[in-house]
Amino acid sequence: MEIEFLGAAQTVTGSMHLLHTKHARILLDCGLFQGHRRESFERNRHLPFRPRDLDAVVLSHAHIDHSGALPMLARGQFRGSIFATPATRDLCAAMLDDAAMIQQADARFINKMIDREGSDMEPVEPLYEQEDVLRALSRTISIPYHHTMTIAPGVRLTFYDAGHVLGSAITALDIDEDGQQKRVVFTGDLGRRGTPILRDPEVPDDTTLLITESTYGDRTHAPRAEVEERLARVINETYQRGGKVIIPAFALERAQELLYAISYLRRNNLIPRIPVVVDSPLTVKVTDIFKLHPECYDQETRARLFSGDNPFEFAELDYISKKEDSKKISTDNEPMVILSASGMCEAGRILHHLKATIENERNSILIVGYQAQHTLGRRIVERRPRVKIFGVERDLKAQVHVLNGFSAHADQGNLIEYARASGRSGKLRQIALVHGEPRAQDVLQKKMLDGGLPPVAVPAPGQRITH
Repeated sequence: MEIEFLGAAQTVTGSMHLLHTKHARILLDCGLFQGHRRESFERNRHLPFRPRDLDAVVLSHAHIDHSGALPMLARGQFRGSIFATPATRDLCAAMLDDAAMIQQADARFINKMIDREGSDMEPVEPLYEQEDVLRALSRTISIPYHHTMTIAPGVRLTFYDAGHVLGSAITALDIDEDGQQKRVVFTGDLGRRGTPILRDPEVPDDTTLLITESTYGDRTHAPRAEVEERLARVINETYQRGGKVIIPAFALERAQELLYAISYLRRNNLIPRIPVVVDSPLTVKVTDIFKLHPECYDQETRARLFSGDNPFEFAELDYISKKEDSKKISTDNEPMVILSASGMCEAGRILHHLKATIENERNSILIVGYQAQHTLGRRIVERRPRVKIFGVERDLKAQVHVLNGFSAHADQGNLIEYARASGRSGKLRQIALVHGEPRAQDVLQKKMLDGGLPPVAVPAPGQRITH
């Protein structure tokens, strides 16, 4: 049996790993690569395999860097099934449709700017359309946590809760090759222990090969209380300056976790009654889907919802879907908090809000999630004096704050603890680190080996390992 690492190998985007058994080919995740626009377009346009050769696809969760290329399979003669949890399938229905619409809208806007303003960007063509999304969804089969299903000859699938985002799953594949039993466990994106809304990650038994993410393999997250205190400070200081707090937030999970925290700060009078605007049609849809899946919540969140204390609804909170309303808040000079997608500032309405606010020192840009290399979000984190938005350079004068403590990814301690727990049965023979940049992976690999864990590989793009 071989695993071929086609995406999110020594980087954090485009998750895509191909499992070759004696009788089947199974793809783990099918995500879009995010980075330089030209490089992203080329990499995403050409899948590194023939879709018709796949027997099945297993999806860990609905984030676009894990699911966003699924419609490309539908275009490429894929005839197998896609397996996901019920919440992940529901989220993909909204998120993939939104991805198609954003691609089309951005293409129209950018191509118009090229014609009118002489932007140095190249013309853009959408990767796929809504019809391709529908074809992918028609091939998606929902499997609840802890239910086992045969998905290909000699391969059985069981999902466990990853605790990362709503519906996120740890994939356990039980493989029978000529009577030899192996259990491959892929974490997808692994959640943190003790965070609100979702349950803690589960650990499957009898793992022989662990493929684990390593995004924060070189660092430890700050305690939750400290992060909430810093969030309150940013909001209060920006409010006193008469500015806006602009938060690029992933529509799935990060936006809901921020609303949960702001609701807490507001309820305890730790911030002023400042307007909070969620300007993202997708976030509105995702938050509605959250309400349909209480089976994914932890006990505290279920208790709050059932008691009528909904953290996703409060007096100063306004959800915006219409483009006209989005334009109004961009020109409104009153203090407010704006949450908008995308989380890495590569597409969507967040670009328009950054364009309107980035050159004013009264405003704050609050980064609350991982920013991949070569994205606008990373350039803002690096506080470059000038950044390009829609191909036009602008001065970065707004205050920049980074709160990594809101991350839904496990930190170094969580990752090492999870690997140790996976090996308690004594069957773990191999670990592979994916979804991380080289520095984080190098640090984590050394920590794991020094801690007595089994051999730890850091596969390069396109590399195969045998198990």
